[in-house]
Amino acid sequence: MRHQVDPQRATIRKGPVVIDVRAFTERHGSRYGVRGLSLIVEPGKVTGFLGPNGSGKSTTMRTIMGLGTPTSGTALINGKPHGQLRRPLREAGALLEAKAIHPSRSAHTHLWMLDAGTPESGER
Repeated sequence: MRHQVDPQRATIRKGPVVIDVRAFTERHGSRYGVRGLSLIVEPGKVTGFLGPNGSGKSTTMRTIMGLGTPTSGTALINGKPHGQLRRPLREAGALLEAKAIHPSRSAHTHLWMLDAGTPESGER
């Protein structure tokens, strides 16, 4: 099912959204890392980015996860910037560099282990 988007406001007109990126631009001098990206991720969806080196995949993910600030646009998780989430590890997880985990560990196990180290982990 396709979503209808108002191109003037990049407003989603259907259902709940977990990740909402609107008109995201990252610029370094005269060069763009990302230019005008808008996307949504619905609840329960595992999403990955595909593209050649230098196409802005990592820049976008780092910004969504609160590790960067866009030149313009927004990146929200459950309607808030990452820095305003009360319990960020319970709301979003990302594996930004595959080299950051043990080679025999799955991404799921890696994120589970990160979560296990949070005070809220005993609530599950």
